[in-house]
Amino acid sequence: MAARTKARKRALDILYEAEIRRAPVLELLAERITLASPPVPAYAAELVRGVQARRGDIDALIARYAADWTLDRMPAVDRNLLRIGAYELLYSAEVPDAVAISEAVALARELSTSSSPGFVNGLLGRLHDLKPELGPPPPEAESPAPAGGEEDLRGGARD
Repeated sequence: MAARTKARKRALDILYEAEIRRAPVLELLAERITLASPPVPAYAAELVRGVQARRGDIDALIARYAADWTLDRMPAVDRNLLRIGAYELLYSAEVPDAVAISEAVALARELSTSSSPGFVNGLLGRLHDLKPELGPPPPEAESPAPAGGEEDLRGGARD
C-alpha cells in the first residue's frame, strides 16, 4: 500500500473515531500523534486538519449534492471518506482530481458497504464536475475563520 494511501486510511480512522466517540477532532489527532501507536503520518495529520478547517463548507456541499441522502443517514465511514475526498479534490492542489476520487472509492470498497463505492464515486464525480463553477479555494494562510453564517465562494454557509 502506498504511503499516501496509508495516510488517507489513518486520517479516516481518526475522523471516524472522533465522530463515534463525539470527541474533538483536533484533540484526538494530537493524542494519536503523541501515542504514535499506530503512527500518524504527516499527510494523515494534514488531511485531518484540512478536513476539520473546511468541514462546514465540505459538509454543505456533500449535503447539497448527495441525492436522497442526508449527512446523518450516511454511514459514518462514507461520510468521512467523502470529507477527505472532497477536501483533496477542492482544497489540495497537489493531489490530482482523479487520484482523490479513486483513492476514496478504493477505501469505500475496502471498508464500507457494497453500494458505497458507487455512491462515493458519484458524489465526488459530481463535485469534480462542479469544481469550475465553485471557484478557486481561498488561500489557507490568508483565510481566517469567518464569523458564523458567512457564505463562501463555494456557496455553502460557513460555521
